[in-house]
Amino acid sequence: GVTRLLLTRIPFFKEIIVSSFTCDSCSWSNTEIQSAGRIQEQGVRYTLAVTSRQDMNREVVKTDCATARIPELDFEIPAFTQRGVLTTIEGIIDRAVAGLEQDQPARRATDEEVASKIDEFIGKLKQLKEVRSSFTFVVDDPSGNSFVENPHAPRRDDALTVTRYRRTAQQAAMLGLQADERPAASAEDLRNEVLQFNTNCPECNAPASTNMKLVQIPHFKEVIIMATNCEACGHRTNEVKSGGAIEPQGTRITLRLTDPSDLTRDILKSETCSVEIPELEFELGMGALGGKFTTLEGLLKDIAELVERNPFGLGDSCAPGRAQKLREFVGKLQEIMEGKATAHFIMDDPAGNSYLQNVYAPEEDPELRVERYERTFEQNEALGLNDMKTEGYEEGDGR
Repeated sequence: GVTRLLLTRIPFFKEIIVSSFTCDSCSWSNTEIQSAGRIQEQGVRYTLAVTSRQDMNREVVKTDCATARIPELDFEIPAFTQRGVLTTIEGIIDRAVAGLEQDQPARRATDEEVASKIDEFIGKLKQLKEVRSSFTFVVDDPSGNSFVENPHAPRRDDALTVTRYRRTAQQAAMLGLQADERPAASAEDLRNEVLQFNTNCPECNAPASTNMKLVQIPHFKEVIIMATNCEACGHRTNEVKSGGAIEPQGTRITLRLTDPSDLTRDILKSETCSVEIPELEFELGMGALGGKFTTLEGLLKDIAELVERNPFGLGDSCAPGRAQKLREFVGKLQEIMEGKATAHFIMDDPAGNSYLQNVYAPEEDPELRVERYERTFEQNEALGLNDMKTEGYEEGDGR
């Protein structure tokens, strides 16, 4: 047979290698994927409430280290038991049914009771495809490289919940990651010099270098800016990390865009910050686009590029009318960037580490509103604060 390989870059989960095999003799075909990008800094968990047949057609990228679960049936596909696959939710259920049916003849000959129970469970899985009642589909990937399609993109999907979390030591060991035991540089060294370390280009994977510098933002706090420049393909990127601690309260920043000059405002979007434009019914979840220190216009351009490069809005995988909706969204976003339309730009950061420039500082900005709020339990859980103990942690340790 013939195996074809395609290296492609897909938003939200970096690069993947699509492997497709076909046999002309028996017409058997198979498709697998492997992650070609880096392991993300956080794991990701997608929780989808499946309520209709349309939900069964959602595209799913499941890497080999991801776990798929259906809690209602107490069913789970453990990590590393299947190879990575680009399919649909119905396709994942079909693969599970095929795997269970594979050894049924041998089971019926050796243990009829076990075989009958598996037949009963297979029947329940097949009934799920009819969606006679709603069920929950969960994909949990410690590497952060799995994905479940949002057919309403760029609008928010109320049925889909995306949660990013910090990996445990066991999950890091499972992925082959080791803690860096080198001594950390002092904050004073970071302020006085630009540090450089070797890495690989996220576009072409060629050796590149990343520069890192600690910068003080006026009327805000210190941040760490990291810039990567690839001499092989010319790709350039920058990323921002918060240089301080998580704030006691979350921050919600609302700016009313009334003039094209508003697009020149400096903006710091941390990794934990979500972005919302109510007039466009658009929401960008936390973790998407990473941390950025740019202008408001630069962030809007990144959002437009992210939407335009979404492969699920192009080609055979595109549902009728979806490409037109994406083009309309980009057009409305372009009108906002050109100052032809007014809109509200909202940044919601539970960690309180995002910033939008006040051009009237130190006076109050009439178009800018900054709200502080108490985080919910779920937000503290996502930030790893619920299990964090900073006082009395040495008590009862047995030493």
